[in-house]
Amino acid sequence: MKRTTGQDRTQTRNWRPATRAIRGGTWRSEMGETSEALFLTSGYSFDDAATVAARFMGEEEGMTYSRLQNPTVAMLEERIALLEGAEACRTQASGMAAMTAALLCQLSAGDHMVAARAAFGSCRWLGDHLLPRFGVEVTVVDAGDLAQWEAAIRPNTKVFFFETPANPTMDIADLAGIAAIARAHGITTVVDNAFCSPALQRPMEFGIDVVAYSATKLMDGQGRVLAGAVCGSEEFINDKLLPFQRNTGPNLSPFNAWVVLKGLETLDLRAKKQSENALALGKFIEGRVPKILHPWLDSHPQQALAMKQMDACGPIFSFVLDGGREQAWGLLDGLKLIDISNNIGDSRSLMCHPASTTHFNMGPEGREAMGIGEGMLRINVGLEDIDDLIEDFDQALTNVGL
Repeated sequence: MKRTTGQDRTQTRNWRPATRAIRGGTWRSEMGETSEALFLTSGYSFDDAATVAARFMGEEEGMTYSRLQNPTVAMLEERIALLEGAEACRTQASGMAAMTAALLCQLSAGDHMVAARAAFGSCRWLGDHLLPRFGVEVTVVDAGDLAQWEAAIRPNTKVFFFETPANPTMDIADLAGIAAIARAHGITTVVDNAFCSPALQRPMEFGIDVVAYSATKLMDGQGRVLAGAVCGSEEFINDKLLPFQRNTGPNLSPFNAWVVLKGLETLDLRAKKQSENALALGKFIEGRVPKILHPWLDSHPQQALAMKQMDACGPIFSFVLDGGREQAWGLLDGLKLIDISNNIGDSRSLMCHPASTTHFNMGPEGREAMGIGEGMLRINVGLEDIDDLIEDFDQALTNVGL
């Protein structure tokens, strides 16, 4: 591969996903390094004043300041855009920085947003608390009911915001159906795709406008760094997101970008193997617990839609115990191999109690409205041997009488 091939869309658009994940976006310096170079610099120097002026005016391509561009970060942005099938991508310091930027860059006082009821706790906080403080009204709907999206539209509705599968209830939203409603009314759709990554689900293929990520999750996938990303059209990224990001500064560090670049090289392998493990573990657990929320099992009411939109089930699912918090905590405390942790997408198996961690800030009434009870547990299934995971679950379930 030549020095600039990875940045040449005339070449990279013909590559298949596995090749894009390893070589997409790569730009080699004059040293000819095979691994992406790590540019740890805050600024750049110039040979003459005219050059820097031309770059700041947008008349000449090139670096100006690392809050605007960095070569390592730019490589990651191009690689994610290629994997997503997007025209452009900008990365952010964390997943929540990405969600916040994707919304605030396009919403103003007097606008209205429709958001899904079931969502990550901090994403719900944006709609329930932050946006209303700045004069943006928010209506919450059941994401699985297309009629509710249609009914919630007002003349000033600008954005539909949701995730699928939803965290932690595993509700599946109809990407194509919601996108069609939004498009008919000139509304921008924003989807949080962190549970899947582009290795398992590409919302833009179903008509979604903007896809936001916690790249901390499957993209890095090894519990090392925080990162976020927003993908969309060149018009959205350059005209709406970039001015917001340039002037507010939620930027990703070059080191974290380099780590995520390394993570993307194995994303496809990890995501599919973790999905395989998650399906096997889900089938084992299903006969032992009162209720399981797993999009690839026959018991899930939206299994057909999940299989239509996703290439595999993903590493995450939830289940519910009748014994409430006491029994749920007892199961967690009884684990010997699986970690108690609130992260997801990691190559290690992690499990948490959403009511006391990720969705604690929703309060009892908010959690009840979302379907998050005291007996719910959420698991991220990792890359360990599936028999070891089943053995650990077997003894932990037995420990709480299941």
